[in-house]
Amino acid sequence: MNHTEEKFLKAYDMASKTEEKFAPDVMLHFYAYYKRATQANGFYIPPTNEGDLRSAFKINALVQVKNLSKREAREKYIALVEEHIGEIEE
Repeated sequence: MNHTEEKFLKAYDMASKTEEKFAPDVMLHFYAYYKRATQANGFYIPPTNEGDLRSAFKINALVQVKNLSKREAREKYIALVEEHIGEIEE
């Protein structure tokens, strides 16, 4: 496991355990970067229910990050955690 992967896992652990409340746009960034960073292959599209506004926002967030590599998505996720939760100890 390389340095970025280790830091990403620590960032995810911090984000999972935080009790902080975030604005919806920040939550969508967390969601999209995480999905892009962890998707095995191809482009992830969440299941949708017709008229489901939440799914539409998720899909839009994923479309915005679809051109990022997994490494770039991990780096952006790490930066988001550090910006909103705190520095990741190495």
